[in-house]
Amino acid sequence: MATRIERVEVRKRGFFGMVFWLVFLAFNALMALWMFAGIKGASDQYQATTDAASHAGTAIGGTVALGILLWIWLFGAIILGLLVLLSRGKKVTIERTIEG
Repeated sequence: MATRIERVEVRKRGFFGMVFWLVFLAFNALMALWMFAGIKGASDQYQATTDAASHAGTAIGGTVALGILLWIWLFGAIILGLLVLLSRGKKVTIERTIEG
């Protein structure tokens, strides 16, 4: 029987690493929910209007609002993603012996 050694490299996050990770996940979940609610609200408002000018105004306003929301999401995700990346912790090598 041959034995072989398996090495796995993992990173152990500290307290602040876990906080940044959870804030990153919560931020993205909140932004996805906000995006869904914005699209739903703009769609409901669009269907409630009667004349063409109101339709156009609702469509343009909704597009601008969702565009701003996407920019906020992008910049927030980049900043929080960098914090998560920089706080990932030290690299730890785990060795296991496997027989067979």
